[in-house]
Amino acid sequence: MCGIVGAVAQRNVVPILLEGLRRLEYRGYDSAGLVTIDGGLKRVRSTGRVASLAEACTAQKVFGHLGIAHTRWATHGAPSEANAHPHVSDGIAVVHNGIIENHEALRARLKAEGFVFTSETDTEVIAHLVAHYYRQARDLLAATRAAVAELEGAYAIGVVSAEARHQLVCARKGSPLLVGLGIEENFIASDVSAVLPVTQRVIYLEEGDVADIGLLAVTVYDAAGNRVERAVHVSELSADMAELGNYRHFMQKEIHEQPRALADTLLTAVAQDRVLPEWFGFDAADVLGGVKAVTFLACGTSYHAAKVATYWLEEVAGIPAIAEIASEYRYRTSVPNSDALVVSISQSGETADTLAALHHAQDLGHTRTLAICNVPESALTRASRLKFLTRAGPEIGVASTKAFTTQLAVLFLLTLVLAKLRGRLSVEQETAHLAALRGLPNKVQQVLALEADVEAWAQRFANKQHALFLGRGVHYPIALEGALKLKEISYIHAEAYPAGELKHGPLALVDEGMPVVAIAPNDQLIEKLKSNLQEVRARGGELYVFADGDVHIEESAFVHVIRLPGSSNGALSPILHTVPLQLLSYHAALQKGTDVDKPRNLAKSVTVE
Repeated sequence: MCGIVGAVAQRNVVPILLEGLRRLEYRGYDSAGLVTIDGGLKRVRSTGRVASLAEACTAQKVFGHLGIAHTRWATHGAPSEANAHPHVSDGIAVVHNGIIENHEALRARLKAEGFVFTSETDTEVIAHLVAHYYRQARDLLAATRAAVAELEGAYAIGVVSAEARHQLVCARKGSPLLVGLGIEENFIASDVSAVLPVTQRVIYLEEGDVADIGLLAVTVYDAAGNRVERAVHVSELSADMAELGNYRHFMQKEIHEQPRALADTLLTAVAQDRVLPEWFGFDAADVLGGVKAVTFLACGTSYHAAKVATYWLEEVAGIPAIAEIASEYRYRTSVPNSDALVVSISQSGETADTLAALHHAQDLGHTRTLAICNVPESALTRASRLKFLTRAGPEIGVASTKAFTTQLAVLFLLTLVLAKLRGRLSVEQETAHLAALRGLPNKVQQVLALEADVEAWAQRFANKQHALFLGRGVHYPIALEGALKLKEISYIHAEAYPAGELKHGPLALVDEGMPVVAIAPNDQLIEKLKSNLQEVRARGGELYVFADGDVHIEESAFVHVIRLPGSSNGALSPILHTVPLQLLSYHAALQKGTDVDKPRNLAKSVTVE
């Protein structure tokens, strides 16, 4: 969601802060602002884009060797300049990601002490609280540590003082924050992409950490106040990986990066001639060997990946599996199973609901945990016993594409491992599945070649208000994902159903104005699906069918068919059928003129509940 950037240097930090914010725009925001220290505190805020903030900084000749900056996604208080970060109090400035749950009690106390509030935000209490303690000791580190000790909820904060020209203090709990290490300059950010133009050496702060950052040194204290050493990581990402290149939007770029992302994710596995539990960790054989059930915890697109995996696991590995919406799981009474594997899935590894659901599962006694994530050193991977990193690279577009298909690839690897450990994978099957995985990137590339055909379809969606997506079996979650994509970026209301459910209600919606998108793989349910499609045509519905190459569906004025290359694609068919649905939503959004990479009201990394 919100983005944080901070810098202390011997050069003007304003260009660093603005470039960092620009690289965090994909996370979603409604306002932006920054503070610099230059003989005093200078604050600039804007309810426009980062470009508007940059223009204001130029007009006001903003300069400084120390500064913090922020993009805000509104929670407490409407989008406005008054509610935009940074918030200030008596020479103290604060930027904050997260939610302070006890802000009302703190606000009442601070008002009684004479502090004047100028915003509706929960964040302003942090600024006043730090200022309260700073008055007592004139020590920014001590004041910040005292303030965060009183905060309940989630936070990642950056704090500066007008009196400390080369000191930046930060803290985190429940929201991601890292420190970037330079040469006689240092930085903070909520996402590594923000600091890649200035450094690839980063420290990921742990839960409860507070860091004191100067020009030459970074000192980290843990939640108990003890000085600690945190590992320095060299990011595998480069600054240009987050650049648009020759594509119109990041979403389009990331759709076309899927062959490479899949190849990179599967590299270690497909280089082998057999399935190995060690893909998931050195002790994975011990952890997975006794697994008798699997519970997935995920949100949004990752939840759809989990739904696909439940079909794979039950069919291939013969193991019961359930996909739970993370935000629901943690608040319902569930029956713990010590023999169950709990798999949490998240692109960022910082999704608040998924993290909370994992911790809830652990509190219930679940010790067999696995994280599937795209970000090394994320909170999710650190909290899990086993992990598998997808190698999708930075995903900038809010609507997830390559993260989803790489998650599916890893989930299929997990299916093969559990099937083998349970004695349900023959040598012939093992060889065939690994060969299919090796060929997957090339098959996805072939599907991408259909973009022009899909674009032609998308033109017919531009004036539609509603759409229906149908799938059967393992392709029903893919229909769910297709509908989600269309909703997210084109704002066309879309729903997905198992095709067999049409006659139990959704068929009432079908008429000539309702496009119906169907996924038609050549599997054991294809004839059933054809019957369902006939039900649509009988009610005047117009069909848009993505079919395997050897599926016979006759085209007409109201039945449109795009055929995927080749014949039946077997177990990996859901991955291949995902790609044209992504292209359909992308080009439909282009036709409607929406902001493809930054859809309204949405954020990339949902770090609040």
